[in-house]
Amino acid sequence: MKPTEKLRKLLSGEHLAMVTNAYDPFTARLAERAGFEMIGVGGYQLGGSLCVSEPLLGLNELVDSARGIARSINLPVTVDCGAGFGEPLHVMRTVREIEASGASAITIEDQIFPKRVHYHRDYRERTISAEEMVDKVKAMVQARDNPDFIIMARTDAMRTEGYDEGIRRANLFLEAGADVVKVFPNTLDEAKRAPGQTNGPLYYVNSLGNRVGRPVLSRDMATEFGYRFLSDAVGTMLNLSRAIDQYYRSWIKNGVSPLDPAEAIVLRKEIEDVVGLEEMYKIEEATTELA
Repeated sequence: MKPTEKLRKLLSGEHLAMVTNAYDPFTARLAERAGFEMIGVGGYQLGGSLCVSEPLLGLNELVDSARGIARSINLPVTVDCGAGFGEPLHVMRTVREIEASGASAITIEDQIFPKRVHYHRDYRERTISAEEMVDKVKAMVQARDNPDFIIMARTDAMRTEGYDEGIRRANLFLEAGADVVKVFPNTLDEAKRAPGQTNGPLYYVNSLGNRVGRPVLSRDMATEFGYRFLSDAVGTMLNLSRAIDQYYRSWIKNGVSPLDPAEAIVLRKEIEDVVGLEEMYKIEEATTELA
């Protein structure tokens, strides 16, 4: 089954689909082995891995990341493309490039373009009008080549314009042709109410470490509330950042790697298994004259 078909099946199924964001093929493969059903390419982590902010990412960087991840796994890949890099015509090109990368879905949000860097400091979303975003959603639908390619629309209106406006926009975007909508409720009560007040599937984003109190849902809670997807947006980078920082600091402080040599052998073999070196060895031995 193609990844796009897998995603359509997830969308039409009954259970909550678990998603995590990755920012390179290696982390995506680890997530696939762990049992996640879809991999997201999110701007926060990809930007962080390149030491820039999400609003400073270019379309080519997102396409390259999506292509590398999609080629390395057998899961659907969804790509967050911010405000779509411009007006409806720009959005159409964005959709075509992301679909051609091998991804199975795209998200575009109703913030202004260019998106402001300070969004990650104080979460002050600067949204365009609902009517402008409806035009973008219609352009997204028109631009896709494969009808199984999923169009996700995101509204950031709930924090700055209120819960009711966020729900209104979510329904407008679904009416315009979006397959899924992402909303960002401010409170647990809003998160609980949102699925019952929208006319289509909702995708909930757990933004760990957010500084405005946005609720972080468990799988059981998201299932009970009626969400179709539950995503961990930044957990991969949070965990890797801490682990690598601790390793480096211990190494430089003590002058010796803190990893036990026997443990390192196990870890290296695990990495090689994720990369798939055993299969490469077999192909090389069968096709190449070894010295």
